[in-house]
Amino acid sequence: MTKEGRTALIESYGNAYDKVIEALKEFPKEMWQYKPAPEKWSIHQIIIHLADSEANSFIRCRRFIAEPGSGIYAYEQDNWANTMNYHAQSTDDALELFKCLRKMTYDLIKNLDDKVWSNTVEHSKLGTQKMEEWLKVYEHHPYGHIGQMKRNYDEWKAKR
Repeated sequence: MTKEGRTALIESYGNAYDKVIEALKEFPKEMWQYKPAPEKWSIHQIIIHLADSEANSFIRCRRFIAEPGSGIYAYEQDNWANTMNYHAQSTDDALELFKCLRKMTYDLIKNLDDKVWSNTVEHSKLGTQKMEEWLKVYEHHPYGHIGQMKRNYDEWKAKR
């Protein structure tokens, strides 16, 4: 990846919270619990997931920087959503946590030395990963969920 390409990803990574908040304004809160199917997530669940995922990302990023070569663990996101009663958790708290974790990591990574981006960790399911791969995954992650929220909303609206 070029330095310019990485810089663009870092800026997109740093703007994700604002993009999530902007997208959420499109969806009435009364439909945030709507699930398109039993195995699909509601907007409410997606918001809680974003916070949980960001907490995992926060730790992973720091392992790349401070403990290259160390291990990181996968987690079963559907199990988290199902066993931690995401619908009972606060979306306001989750969004605030997402915002803080994302900002702290953005502030950390925006000026890293180029050589750090080739650091690796051992992922429990995916094997060796470079820090640049971490950035690509987590830069895209909220934007993919914004698309999922829009599909939920469109389906909810069509059923009304």
